[in-house]
Amino acid sequence: MRVTIADVAREAGVSKTTVSRVINTKGEVDGSTAARVREVIAQLGYVPSSGAVGLARGNSRTVGMLVPSLAWPWMAEVLQGVVDTVEAAGYGLLLFTVSRGAESVEHFIGQVSARAFDGLLVVEPENTLHRITELHRKGLPVVLIDDRGHHPEFPSVVTTNREGGASAARHLLAAGRTKPLVITGPLHFGCTRERSAGFCALQPGAIVATGDFTEPAGYRAVDELIASGTAFDSVFAHNDISAAGALRALRAAGRSVPDDVAVVGFDDIPMAEHTVPPLTTVRQPTRRMGETAARMLLGHLGGVPTPAEPVVLPTELVVRSSAP
Repeated sequence: MRVTIADVAREAGVSKTTVSRVINTKGEVDGSTAARVREVIAQLGYVPSSGAVGLARGNSRTVGMLVPSLAWPWMAEVLQGVVDTVEAAGYGLLLFTVSRGAESVEHFIGQVSARAFDGLLVVEPENTLHRITELHRKGLPVVLIDDRGHHPEFPSVVTTNREGGASAARHLLAAGRTKPLVITGPLHFGCTRERSAGFCALQPGAIVATGDFTEPAGYRAVDELIASGTAFDSVFAHNDISAAGALRALRAAGRSVPDDVAVVGFDDIPMAEHTVPPLTTVRQPTRRMGETAARMLLGHLGGVPTPAEPVVLPTELVVRSSAP
């Protein structure tokens, strides 16, 4: 049977309120009584509820994290960076997704109302920024990971999407590739706009196909361009998943990579090393983004002011066989 606060109170000959005050280091209990209560706690092996202790002290020592889905290929790295940081600080993590749409969002809002966590890390799900902003204005500390170009009023950690696109363009130009196909992500994403702007500033003649970050979209963009008879010598895909689709379409059409067409992706997810051929890509520092955002939030909870401007972490071009 689990030992309860009532068991401790009965054994120590005090009220449950007195036991609670001792547990939560309130000053209203005299020293001898507090010592007796602590001795009984030790004898009985009573373990207080961390949630109850947190609420009594005004905090839960728990951080919330809201993400669109755990199926996103780079989400695991972001999450690992967050987990490593919050656990090292002695905090727990509550993870929320919006896999059930509005129902998931309402459940999340209920957890905020219940003060289940002290602050929130966000990889912004679609159409939730206004709700998160409202919560922040009501006092919930928030740090955003990858602000999608929305530049909200709370702190964020971002990466150099424009420079990442430019680095892909420079690499292809240096290899003599001047007829690229760009396969974008969703056009309403800030990262899509930034990656396209960086690339197309250096490769203004690029053919642009609108994608959605999926493997079929990458396949379709290449397949349709080949069917149209349009010449191209390279592909810059806005993520590694759509780059994998492009590689598959090129193989199906009998095009050699990189001899006929060079391919560059974006993200450097673990799969990128194992495509055929291994994928040249722009690496996002996803784990560092999670670590940095978590440190910012924990620092804020400890009284450290958060930066007024987004914290920007650099991308890095990783050269492999698909575009040497």
